[in-house]
Amino acid sequence: MNNPNPIILSLDLGTKTGWALSNKHGRILSGTAYFRPRRFEGGGMRYLRFERWLNETRNIAGEIEAVYFEEVRRHLGVDAAHAYGGFLASLTAWCEEYRLPYEGVPVGTIKKFITGKGNAGKQAVIHAVKALGHNPEDDNEADAIALLHYAIQQHNIGRSA
Repeated sequence: MNNPNPIILSLDLGTKTGWALSNKHGRILSGTAYFRPRRFEGGGMRYLRFERWLNETRNIAGEIEAVYFEEVRRHLGVDAAHAYGGFLASLTAWCEEYRLPYEGVPVGTIKKFITGKGNAGKQAVIHAVKALGHNPEDDNEADAIALLHYAIQQHNIGRSA
């Protein structure tokens, strides 16, 4: 696509998934989507709701050019690791189904890009994102916005090469 403003989706995967989306007009939309298991639901329902959310996002956004996600290598808890793995499997299968390129970006790379420090804390990322004119609801949304800024820069560098 030769759109000067590519449609890119970035995600901070988890039960509280932070998301950010650049649209064809160059605007950035963002938020947090909740996929907490509900009472009396089977374990896989959160992933089906996540896939439905991805489809709705794609239908609203239009032709997404690329998907970037925060690549987490270490989790503090087993439940978080399992949830992340489920969301990652759902996301990559969805991207394959729609032939969308996707890329994981390590947490430290995103933090270094947005704050200058690869080991920056959550508040530093939130502060850096706010300095760019955004008002994230929480650290999940801030991480997705930071990742989107990184992705846009990488996408534009790849185009000019």
